[in-house]
Amino acid sequence: MLSALVMVAIALFTAYWGGWPFALFWLAAGIAIMVEWTRMTGVEPRLLVQGVLAVGLGVLVALFLSEAKLGLFIAAGLSFLAAGALLTRDGSAKIWSATGFLYALPIVLVPPVVRDHPELGILGLLWMFAVVWATDIAAYFTGRTFGGPKLCPPISPKKTWSGFIGGVVAAALGGMLVAWAGQKFGLTLPFGFLGTAVISIVASVASQVGDLGESALKRHCNVKDSSHLIPGHGGVMDRLDGFWAVCLIVAAVLLTIHLTS
Repeated sequence: MLSALVMVAIALFTAYWGGWPFALFWLAAGIAIMVEWTRMTGVEPRLLVQGVLAVGLGVLVALFLSEAKLGLFIAAGLSFLAAGALLTRDGSAKIWSATGFLYALPIVLVPPVVRDHPELGILGLLWMFAVVWATDIAAYFTGRTFGGPKLCPPISPKKTWSGFIGGVVAAALGGMLVAWAGQKFGLTLPFGFLGTAVISIVASVASQVGDLGESALKRHCNVKDSSHLIPGHGGVMDRLDGFWAVCLIVAAVLLTIHLTS
């Protein structure tokens, strides 16, 4: 509980601050995720590949903060992705190296993009936090309370359909609560209340699928936790797998809006 409270406090404080401190916070999270990914999947030479990919993530954050052109941003990202893959020894491990870099990108870039977005801003970011946290908490307690059929026993034997439904309902309520509270401070989400409820449900489902996806990876790699970095919680991937999936959904929505506008 203490670890969770510290993480929540840091996330909220940096979200309020915004700018480069917020971007650096998520850069650190993304680098930790990439390090855990490459360690679990046995990428070698590990430190060299991790160093190159970490520099690549840092460069992308610097380009974002300096408002660089999209073409330069894409070119830099592909260059570091290719460099990490080329430095990796084994042929199959090259894929793990590249996917580790790609997996870290949504965590590194989406929160700062949302924080700076003119129509989302800090309220959009708080919505993302609320949906993921409500999903995790409600899924745990409703699953423990009601039990019932298992959601996906081969991947995660403890997760139940009752927990899944409880998480979805809580996320919809949490998302609408953020939208309602934001209006009290003159802030609005661009979806309306009904739209916020719908996208909160979609995000909750994505969050739980993201959790299952990380569980599948850990089973494939035969590890219990992605690392032991966070006392009582395991690794950064273990804490941000659901948030990663929501970041991916938000990125897809923002990219679609950008391309069609």
